[in-house]
Amino acid sequence: MAVSSPCCRHCQSPLEQEVIDLGHQPPSNAYLTAEQLSLPEITYPLKVYVCTACWLVQLPAHAAADQLFTADYAYFSSTSSSWCDHARRYVGAACERLGLGADSFVVELASNDGYLLQYVRERGIPCLGIEPTAATAAVARTKGIDTIERFFGVALAEELVDGRQAADLIVANNVLAHVPDINDFLAGMAILLKPAGQVSIEFPHLLELLQGNQFDTIYHEHYSYISLAVLQRMAGHAGLKLVDVERLPTHGGSLRVWLARCDAGLESDAAAQDRLAAILGAESAAGLTSLQAYAGFQQRAEAAKHGLLRFLLNARERGAWVMGYGAAAKGNTLLNYAGVSRDLLPVVADKAASKIGRFLPASHIPVISPEEWLSLQPQEVLVLPWNLAEEVKSAFRDQPAMTFYRAIPGLERI
Repeated sequence: MAVSSPCCRHCQSPLEQEVIDLGHQPPSNAYLTAEQLSLPEITYPLKVYVCTACWLVQLPAHAAADQLFTADYAYFSSTSSSWCDHARRYVGAACERLGLGADSFVVELASNDGYLLQYVRERGIPCLGIEPTAATAAVARTKGIDTIERFFGVALAEELVDGRQAADLIVANNVLAHVPDINDFLAGMAILLKPAGQVSIEFPHLLELLQGNQFDTIYHEHYSYISLAVLQRMAGHAGLKLVDVERLPTHGGSLRVWLARCDAGLESDAAAQDRLAAILGAESAAGLTSLQAYAGFQQRAEAAKHGLLRFLLNARERGAWVMGYGAAAKGNTLLNYAGVSRDLLPVVADKAASKIGRFLPASHIPVISPEEWLSLQPQEVLVLPWNLAEEVKSAFRDQPAMTFYRAIPGLERI
């Protein structure tokens, strides 16, 4: 019996053009307890496609969102001090940009542990977090942040508006890629937004992913990989329009896009129009709406995998051990694609209490505390969250014997 092709999550066209195949892998945030090590692990194909009708790059949904974003979801945003600093600066800039005050209302989608809304609350601005994972939502509430434990979409937006909770600002940082029904998510924003309000969305830029060989940022929790041109098209379909864009260094190169309701009559100023035109022009020049941009991506990923394996094997031949730092989801994609396990990388350290004492999915590498890790006297360190490499290196500046490496875009000393 013939197997039908998956369909695009935006335009429903058949997905037939493969971009990259990273094999079968478990969900990257499915950290294991010691008791689970002897049980079978579910894996899914990690194969990305591009829709040649609307050019949305995407991963077919092999697992439902509630299977990936579970109650014990292990990612806590506040673990990264640099990310909290980023959030604090953003809140200050957004308040100035939109004139937010005590009479305003801010809603963050995927608010996690309150890493951002804590700064909104400090300014005396009413706010609400929407966060489907129970563990992170519970931490947010300890910070005094009202949090709804649900997935966001049209249904929840309508409930909030009926309850007179329309927003002056909707924040959606690094969540758009996580949404299986991206049309419903964007349409919900348009409903929840006040007529004069704005939406702020941050997401890793597809152009940076391709040019930086950032294949490790592909995992099952990331359903979509987004360009500005595609977001412009999807937002328009939902009743939203782009009014400004900023380039950000976060996550290897991100965009912060500002949107307003199409019926609001808000127009971009000349500087914003230039910024939008510059990024749309760069995407066009790179051929993101043709197949040329995606040619060779598989081969570049394979080259990075082989470079990492040579590095780890060489260390073992010398009688040395490379130790990992940062039990990040992107690290799990990399390690599992390369087939690395404890014989080549014996431990990984992480500051997150939710991960310490657990094991990485598939590779079963143990996650230990930074203190225990230091007691092992690591000398060659592989930083798996390479976007935080400088933060990690700075944290151990009093350890001159340590040498730090990253594997993306290719193996290099930091």
